Amino acid sequence: MNKTNSNIFYKTIKIVFLGLMILYTVFPLWVMLWGGFKTTGGLRGNPFGFPTEFQLKTFAKILNPSTSTFFANLLNSLIIMVGTVIVDVILCCLTGFTFARIKFWGREALYNYFLLGLLFPLAVAILPMYLQMRKVGLIDKYLGIILPQAAFNIAFHTMLTRSFFAQIPMDLEEAATIDGCGRLGFLTRMVIPLSKPIITTIAVLAMVGSWNQFLLPLLVLNDQHKYTLPLGVMQYQGQYSTDWAQILAYLTLSLIPAVIFYALAQKEIVAGLTSGAVKE
Repeated sequence: MNKTNSNIFYKTIKIVFLGLMILYTVFPLWVMLWGGFKTTGGLRGNPFGFPTEFQLKTFAKILNPSTSTFFANLLNSLIIMVGTVIVDVILCCLTGFTFARIKFWGREALYNYFLLGLLFPLAVAILPMYLQMRKVGLIDKYLGIILPQAAFNIAFHTMLTRSFFAQIPMDLEEAATIDGCGRLGFLTRMVIPLSKPIITTIAVLAMVGSWNQFLLPLLVLNDQHKYTLPLGVMQYQGQYSTDWAQILAYLTLSLIPAVIFYALAQKEIVAGLTSGAVKE
């Protein structure tokens, strides 16, 4: 096999692999989107194809406040998401700045210990965390979701902010110090404005993670009036039957805000993950 044929072969393999990955990603979204326009019977007879006739009653029922808790669930998800993003961004900026710009004994060892948080997913720590939250009275409260979500984000997001903050030239900090600017002033007036891409990145990652979180709200929230969007799906699950058309329509509507968040910040996310802060 000559070099030209070899290149064509490897390109073909890449195209086929990427095509399969796209199909694997898009197929569930396809089923969810068109499934919301079908009846449950139509889903059983034709689960993967186009609906024979579009049913808008499912969406109308979900968007009707008298027959659905969709808007209440939406508000609860927004409150928890905004709280998570605020706590996450503030903590990650402070910890990232500390590890990147402040020299102290044992900094690297402490930072490596800090990154051990990446090894502990939420599901592993959920039981002891639940017991601790019950002791301090955070069960059935928004803070009982906001604080753990921010805590489990902080290791990865601090790694991102530290890497970004470390690339800001020391000349800027020295000039700010000469002008009488302290460390906190340098962080708020110079570092954060220069780090808009990475801050937007961690904010959107926190948004999407909070928006899709199911396990933590399920354990923390007992009051159905405080249920988030992922928990709202349970209202369409009965003891003997499940209204799959309503569930798919509900999921489609729930997905729209997350897609909008990501689409608006897509450029900032790419810039935050691939570029440095400033060039000397």
